[in-house]
Amino acid sequence: MQEKELKAMNGLGMLFLLILALVADFGLFIKVIGSESIFGATKAIFIFLLICLMVVILICFAGIKVIKPQEALVMTLFGKYTGTIRKEGIYFVNPFSVSVNPAASTSLRQSGDVKRKKSDVSIEGVEVSSPSSKKISLKHMTLNNNRQKINDCLGNPVEIGIAVVWKVTDTAKAVFEVDNYMEFLSLQCDVALRNIVRIYPYDVASNVDTTGDGEPDEGSLRGSSEIVAKRIKDEIQNKVNQAGIEIIEARITYLAYAQEIAAVMLQRQQASAIIDARKMIVDGAVSMVEMAIDKLSEGGKVELDEERKAAMVSNLLVVLCGNKDAQPIVNSGSLY
Repeated sequence: MQEKELKAMNGLGMLFLLILALVADFGLFIKVIGSESIFGATKAIFIFLLICLMVVILICFAGIKVIKPQEALVMTLFGKYTGTIRKEGIYFVNPFSVSVNPAASTSLRQSGDVKRKKSDVSIEGVEVSSPSSKKISLKHMTLNNNRQKINDCLGNPVEIGIAVVWKVTDTAKAVFEVDNYMEFLSLQCDVALRNIVRIYPYDVASNVDTTGDGEPDEGSLRGSSEIVAKRIKDEIQNKVNQAGIEIIEARITYLAYAQEIAAVMLQRQQASAIIDARKMIVDGAVSMVEMAIDKLSEGGKVELDEERKAAMVSNLLVVLCGNKDAQPIVNSGSLY
């Protein structure tokens, strides 16, 4: 079902006419009751007609609708969709028209935590009784997703949370295509997040294809957060198109290993960092030893046999690769 505009009358002029008609009817009612020239059945008929007219005028007041900026009102008449009012202002519609919003009593705080409220709203921490509005907000809204525990492509449990910025673009689809568009969005965000996270490892891993092209790549949840967020956004958008919702942005707000494996993974990362650091130190030390031997051999200033070269290499590697400063020993005797 596609959204269509409801052609409503100017509500301000109609409100003035209704007030004027109500005042005139009430004045006639008082005049007829106090009149001595009208009596009997005729007077009763006049009073009855004036009361009926007053009831009709009061019913017409129900057709006055006030729309604020970035709000919409979906109207139905005897079960048939008649249109949507999007522009701000005061309007007059058929007083028997009914505004529809199945998510009016739904407070969407976090995905997986959809709370239905009867008549309570919170203002600065104070619970205030208020009727649920049937108006649909067209503003950009944020869904702050709960942290979820999901297994990555290697089977490691990961805790991840996302924030989704969304808005309603088609009010007719939002109201009539799904039962409750807020609950629908909440569920689809959870499903899309799980589908995408299961494709990636937490950290870069070998022989893992995250793009679907059949070739291993370096994609990961930690290192490719922008790409992962975009894929999550596209996945959610594909699932909520039928509800008339547009996903503006999706961002990862929290990412960590699950508590049960966090300590082990930390040790693994520390061990990997130590290995990389040692490898860099050894590479640098070997390069420095080679440079020292080449410098000493230039011009034949110092001639060392293979045994002395091996001893020199060993000593220099110990000095350069050691964790502590070496204590030098000065040899004041002969070279050998």
